[in-house]
Formats: sequence, structure tokens, C-alpha cells
Amino acid sequence: MSARIAFITRRALRAAALACACISASMPWTAAAQVGPTASEAAAYTGLHAAAFGGNAAAIDKLAAAKADVNAQDPHGRTPLHVAVFARQRDAVRALAKAGADLNRLENGRYDAVTIASVAGDEETLRVLLSLGASARQVTSRYDGTALIAAAHLGHDGIVRQLIAAGAPLDHVNNLHWTAVIEAIVLGDGGPRHQAVLKALVDAGANLQLKDRQGNTPLQLARSRGHAEMVRMLERAGAK
Repeated sequence: MSARIAFITRRALRAAALACACISASMPWTAAAQVGPTASEAAAYTGLHAAAFGGNAAAIDKLAAAKADVNAQDPHGRTPLHVAVFARQRDAVRALAKAGADLNRLENGRYDAVTIASVAGDEETLRVLLSLGASARQVTSRYDGTALIAAAHLGHDGIVRQLIAAGAPLDHVNNLHWTAVIEAIVLGDGGPRHQAVLKALVDAGANLQLKDRQGNTPLQLARSRGHAEMVRMLERAGAK
């Protein structure tokens, strides 16, 4: 690598490390296990991990052609693809996919690239991943959930619509005994973003009768939390 390229890569790594640290710091408690590379970890990266974090697609092409392992893992189980997604480096994502990277691999926290982008609310990176063939159907995280459940919880309605269109399982029940519909209600604030999430799920045909572990339906949960617009939405859809 030339001195100029190395300098540019170092600058890109620093910028990406700062962005990644900000994303990780803003994650809510349920996504706490989803940890992006720290600045010190990024600075220590070499090879494909460094190229992915810095968004250096040309270096990825060169390293892949030299038979570097595109699915190599760092100590946290993050592959170059995970690193590129955390850093929002979409050209790197495309280059890694072209080189044969596993788009659906889980890191040590049991998160895949789709769920990482979904939790971050990164609609464009998710769009790239899905266009490349990444699955929206995987069971991920310590909660045995899905990207759709995580996005519903966070009120990422644009992400939810993308995942639904990509065939995400509407009625998956995680180990808290919650579906995407239930998480939008019990972990949401009842405001416009979570209302939009619920509408997307209702319009897609999600089951509105599945109950939580205590036997509460989504309608009962919405009523108990005073989410008036969600109550009206569920009632109009025939929920009981």
C-alpha cells in the first residue's frame, strides 16, 4: 500500500471509528449486546477488517484477489462485513459481497449484518444488504428475536417496511414471548413513529391476537399503556 493510500485509510478509519462509537453509545438497553468496534479496536485492524472499516473497496478487491479470508473474525466474532455495516461503509459492503462474504453470518452477540443495520436505523445500508441477497428471516440476538422485532421496538418504520417487503417473519415470537406487534406497543412510546410501525405490521397482515406470556393481547397492552391511537388502529383492524 502506498504512503498516500495508507494516509487516506488512516483518516477514514478515524472518522469511521468516531461515527461507530456514536452509534454504539446511542443504542438502547435491548441492543446493548450489539457492540461496534471501538476506536482502539479499529486502529488495530489490519487487512480486510481495516479496509472494511475505512470503506476502502479497492483494497478489499485486492486483498480478496490475493485469497484473504473474507469471513475472518475479530475477537468479537465480527467479520469484515459486520465491521463495514457498523461503519456504514456501503461500497465496502458491496465489495465484500462481490468477494463472496457470508452476508448472514452471526457475530458473537448473535447479530447479523441485517440486524445491525436495522437497529442503527440505517435504511440505505439495509437496502444494499437486502439487494445483495442478505436474509431478513434470521433468528438473532440473546432474545431469539429478529431484525423486524428490533426495528419495531425502536420505531424504525422505514426499516420495518423494508424488512416486511423482504419477507421477514411477521409473527415470530422471541424468548420474551413478544412479537414485533407487541414490542412496538410495550417498548414504544405510542407516538407517530411507533404508530407507523404498527400500521405497517397491521397492513402486512400480522397476527393481532398473539398474546404475551401473561395472556395479554396487543389491544389489551395498548389500552393499558394509554396508547389511544394504537388502540383505535387495532380496533379498526378487528383486534380483540
